Amino acid sequence: MNVIKGIPAAPGVAIGKALFFDSEEINIPRRSIEAAQVSIELFRLEEALIKTRRQILSIQKKLASDLGQEHADILNAHLLVLEDQSLREEIINGLKEQLVNVEVVFNDVVRRHLKVFSKTEDEYLRERTADIEDVRRRVLRNLLGQQPATLASLQEPVIVVARDLSPSETAQMHKRNVLAFVTDIGGRTSHTAIMAKSLEIPAVVGLEVATRNIHKGDSIIVDGTRGEVVIDPDAQTIQRYEMEQRRYQEINRQLLHLKDLPAETLDGHRVVLSANIELPDEVPSVLAHGAQGIGLFRTEFLYLNRTDLPSEEEQFEAYRTVAERVKPNSVIIRTMDLGGDKFLSQLHLPSEMNPFMGWRAIRFSLARPDLFRIQLRAILRASVVGNLKMMYPMISGFEELRRANEILQEVKDELRREGIPFADNLDVGAMIEVPSAALSCDTMASEVKFFSIGTNDLIQYALAVDRVNEKIAYLYEPTHPAILRIIKHVIDVGHASNIWVGMCGEMAGEPPLSMLLLGMGLDEFSVSPVQLPIVKQVIRSVEHSFAKSVVEEVMKLRTGKEVEAFLMASLKQVAPALVE
Repeated sequence: MNVIKGIPAAPGVAIGKALFFDSEEINIPRRSIEAAQVSIELFRLEEALIKTRRQILSIQKKLASDLGQEHADILNAHLLVLEDQSLREEIINGLKEQLVNVEVVFNDVVRRHLKVFSKTEDEYLRERTADIEDVRRRVLRNLLGQQPATLASLQEPVIVVARDLSPSETAQMHKRNVLAFVTDIGGRTSHTAIMAKSLEIPAVVGLEVATRNIHKGDSIIVDGTRGEVVIDPDAQTIQRYEMEQRRYQEINRQLLHLKDLPAETLDGHRVVLSANIELPDEVPSVLAHGAQGIGLFRTEFLYLNRTDLPSEEEQFEAYRTVAERVKPNSVIIRTMDLGGDKFLSQLHLPSEMNPFMGWRAIRFSLARPDLFRIQLRAILRASVVGNLKMMYPMISGFEELRRANEILQEVKDELRREGIPFADNLDVGAMIEVPSAALSCDTMASEVKFFSIGTNDLIQYALAVDRVNEKIAYLYEPTHPAILRIIKHVIDVGHASNIWVGMCGEMAGEPPLSMLLLGMGLDEFSVSPVQLPIVKQVIRSVEHSFAKSVVEEVMKLRTGKEVEAFLMASLKQVAPALVE
């Protein structure tokens, strides 16, 4: 038995036989051509590009039907590669200079671009190499008359093992036959990982050695929650994971009777349980899982994988649609959190040594008020349709918050002069995800109606740990005493200032931590739709007084591991079904 660790991409447990999905290198024959044959080779390339485009559009159509249009739009990056004029010019010049068949020239040109992308510090750009690689293989196969590898025709349930999977390959998976998948490369923000969550297929990525250590037909276990793969498990381990699998399935079935019940403790303390989304098409899942609204609507999807910028009208329609479908419950829109790992190609932004702490989020918005104003106008216009709220990301102190509110007021005045209706009492909040904001939140409380703690960034900034770097993943510790003190401080300050405090980071969706946050007085838990049932079960299984007593004990502990052990033991007392 061997256990390998990677990055958890989609939760759940799967047990089955390994199937290798090989989309490796294509053998490209090389032949010389005459100058007069260049036009013939270009015609062959055009035919292959057209055929590839049709294939991708067909996959997009299936994605739109199965998962919604926003997920289908992920493949727009593939189409952009096919339409890249500079790429074509390089190929034409290469054909004229080298006088070899177009497959060779096309492959050389695209590989040169892939090499540049793979070396960039920007994680978002690195992960887009999968899009380009997928197009490269498809075009080459079409030039050579080969059939593309596909996961659409699997005849029996398997666990897919691959070096990497492109979004289009993932889109062809049939849930009934793909129990889970694991890959050597990839990260949490890859399109493949996003699709895995939507398909509700357990997945672990970034394993590095999966294709080396796993052999075809091996019995393996995939734990997509912890990011672990067990190779050739013994009978006892299989039995343990079968129990875990049943427990996970049972918790999901509890959705049926939890959906319409309040998020209320045994002694009558209520909290708001809402959902995080980044795509409007996720709203049905939000409603099906019994959320009381949307605590984080990420708006970056409107800006990514396109050659132009979204208009005010396009943004207004997206915000209006979500507000209408969720009302009377609230929707909290986070203004654009661009930069970091979310690359905005149409603005040709310069690369940065440390993009996560660079020109991003509210810093970007304040530096580009022209774009910020368009988004604020769209949000304000949509506010008359439903119960909208708004929050600014990555606020580091009072000055940024005041400037953002000044721009908001200017936009309100502008709409008022134009006679365009909006909700003048729109609640505005600040995300607390920078340590400076957490430590000075008392100075900001008078400027906002709520705080929303973004733990994903707050933890990495406070502990100086890159949260997507697998080499130091062990240091990314939500239970670190310093993190718990920061969170409690923000909640206490918020309540002392008569404003409510929510959390929209991954931390809010982990059962032991949910109990702890409940005891700290957190007012709103916003998690991914699939995590809603288990968080609601935690809340409905404990007394608020017990959760507060847990906080008192935890604050005396000195290490994250001590905290984790104590929380698991405490949760087992009140909700043994939720603990292994």
